[in-house]
Amino acid sequence: MIFKQREQEEGPRSREQSALTPLWPWPISLQVHLRSARRLCELCCANRGTFIKVGQHLGALDYLLPEEYTSTLKVLHSQAPQSSMQEVRQVIREDLGKEIHDLFMSFDDTPLGAASLAQVHKAVLRDGRMVAVKVQHPKVQAQSSKDILLMEVLVLAVKQLFPEFEFMWLVDEAKKNLPLELDFLNEGRNAEKVAQMLKHFDFLKIPRIYWELSTKRVLLMEFVDGGQVNDRDYMERNKIDVNEISRHLGKIYSEMIFVNGFVHCDPHPGNVLVRKQPGTGKAEIILLDHGLYQVLTEKFRLDYCQLWQSLIQADMKRVKKYSQRLGAGELYPLFACMLTARSWDSVNRGISQAPVTATEDLEIRNNAANYLPQISQLLNHVPRQMLLIFKTNDLLRGIEVALGTRASASSFLNMSRCCIRALAEHRKRNTCSFFRRTQISFCEAFHLLQISLHELILRVQGLRLASRLLALLCWLFPTPH
Repeated sequence: MIFKQREQEEGPRSREQSALTPLWPWPISLQVHLRSARRLCELCCANRGTFIKVGQHLGALDYLLPEEYTSTLKVLHSQAPQSSMQEVRQVIREDLGKEIHDLFMSFDDTPLGAASLAQVHKAVLRDGRMVAVKVQHPKVQAQSSKDILLMEVLVLAVKQLFPEFEFMWLVDEAKKNLPLELDFLNEGRNAEKVAQMLKHFDFLKIPRIYWELSTKRVLLMEFVDGGQVNDRDYMERNKIDVNEISRHLGKIYSEMIFVNGFVHCDPHPGNVLVRKQPGTGKAEIILLDHGLYQVLTEKFRLDYCQLWQSLIQADMKRVKKYSQRLGAGELYPLFACMLTARSWDSVNRGISQAPVTATEDLEIRNNAANYLPQISQLLNHVPRQMLLIFKTNDLLRGIEVALGTRASASSFLNMSRCCIRALAEHRKRNTCSFFRRTQISFCEAFHLLQISLHELILRVQGLRLASRLLALLCWLFPTPH
């Protein structure tokens, strides 16, 4: 009714505009959002465990939920529960069959960090190896199933009161992912799998797992130190290039998503460290916490490749086609905006044509409040694989914002390379003709060469611009003899 009345008052509008029209006649009050967010945060803190985990998940959706929610729930990353040393000793004794002093030469009582499900302590083994010991909170395992049941009841109650808001996707994700995250042996297997998968990246470090002292609730890893990926001061002190780190991070995640379909889905800054490699002095990214991975089906991965290629090339017919194949329906303009965190106007012009501005970024964040009903509807209907991809995208954007490299041209070039390789590999696997495979390989090499030449041109242009700016500064501020 609201939309029909608006059409009469404002005249007909395109289908794309219709898809982006809020269901509400006016924006929900920011004070209402803030009050609701604070109550939700208090609920998570009071119930701990699974509730904090879900609150952290919501807090990571910077470009999908109103800022009042994300900024309020972000505190849960630093307010996770902490087990006492007595509880830590009990878990280690029950799972490893020995006391801490029998296993370790030293064991730091103060944890390096505490999360919703576990905490990590620094220790030294009897043979002198320095390790990180991840210990699960003792009551999380038993309490998690009750928490999810309670959450399901609450979400169904909200659905009855407010039919526009569909948050069952949140419960479904918790049901599927929490048991996997509570199994630290699964985390260890994920770490080894991704280390093998990305071994060609010499700038990536995955800590080694010590299986002889690992169980479902205790995980022993090689201890690796570094600064958080969003800590610019640390990088400046250690002479680490933030642009290089941003490029490397883009390469890692593009390879995971588009080529391998095996995606680390919790890249918040505490899980991504940077350092200078011992010996070589090169910048290195350390990826931690491998409990949460998304395995993409081949169909989803290839459709997602095609969609990003279409977005980068501003091919709106194909954007519509592949958005709808991924479950967006007529809300495909909103879906494209959610994926890219860009305005619909920028998507139409081409997201690779110009970096996002502070004004556009603020507009996107503010509009999340107006489009919340449609966003919740989309999240409830897209394939479940897409939900963790949304979270991963938003966490990576948060890192880019902190580093000041948001939507740089290099990130789109890396994504294009991976999409071209993934689609070419799929086509070669599905043809028996040697001539056709050779033709596909030639086209792949040609397109990759085009991207490399384009990247070279951008670098040359950047160097010219830098030299001109330097010459201008020297002219304006001549150095006294």
